[in-house]
Amino acid sequence: PGGPGHCRGGDSSPRMQRVVKAKTRRTKKALEEREGKVFENPKKIIYVHGNKCSQVVQDTFKDMHLMTKPQSVIYSRKHEYRPFEDIVPFESMSDQHDVALFAFGSHSKKRPHNLTFVRMFDHHLLDMLEFGVEDYKAMSAFKNEKNMMGSKPCLVFQGEQFENNPTFVAAKSMLADFFRGPIVDNVNLAGLDHAIIFSSLDDRILMRHYLIKLKKSGSRLPLVDLVEIGPSLAMSVRRTQSASEDLMKEALRVPKQAKVRKVKNIEYNELGDKAGRLHLDKQNFKEMATRKMKGLKRRKADEDKGNDHDDNDDDDVDAMSEEDE
Repeated sequence: PGGPGHCRGGDSSPRMQRVVKAKTRRTKKALEEREGKVFENPKKIIYVHGNKCSQVVQDTFKDMHLMTKPQSVIYSRKHEYRPFEDIVPFESMSDQHDVALFAFGSHSKKRPHNLTFVRMFDHHLLDMLEFGVEDYKAMSAFKNEKNMMGSKPCLVFQGEQFENNPTFVAAKSMLADFFRGPIVDNVNLAGLDHAIIFSSLDDRILMRHYLIKLKKSGSRLPLVDLVEIGPSLAMSVRRTQSASEDLMKEALRVPKQAKVRKVKNIEYNELGDKAGRLHLDKQNFKEMATRKMKGLKRRKADEDKGNDHDDNDDDDVDAMSEEDE
């Protein structure tokens, strides 16, 4: 959806995309930041309150914002939006602020404590998932030490539905995008200080947040201790809007420059360990350089005796053959 000639709202005439030319260095830098890149920037998140938003959803947004800083921001002003009926306001905000992810909170008698996750591709809707927040326990209710802001979390998805159920597969992809944190090449074990665990239970997703503490175990591997720090909640699946196969294929396309070139005879296992295969010529063990010991060294006199013994054996064999004749 979208692109040149795309009609928005109630306007019946197509709108042409406005071409912005940079007049200052600051504008030029801002436009370059928004251009297509081989390696994209970290995805920004905006939490948007609806016209009617319950206190449970507002507290959920505050805790999620603490977990996704500094990639996220909360809009405290209330908006009369309905993402499943009109997605245009979110597409406009995505284009204006270069944002790929939205979380929209609302509350009604039909859908209490409603939480909608919206994901964009090229500033147009990719997919949406709607959940109902249940059994919420705020982060402030856990009087424990918290994780460092901006640290990368360890994401765990438990349950067969995350592999078999299409709705839960889409939810896994959406939640991983929201909470994965900054993209890094290497992860320091000491910097991995918190874990977010999602568990599937019937038509609900249970979310738990733990602090990771590494303790001495008397061996090379440390003892891992998990301390719950909140928030703790359950999300029941409600409405969904999936992306079409062609759009999802385009969104998942990897540029040629970003593809890792396969090196011959080198493989990686599931844990990321590198294994190589070497091809050697056939070895001649007689010419192989080995460690020489004086006790195994043959003397010249022994070699001469060995040659004489071989000659005598040959003569005996000839004599025996003559007697037989």
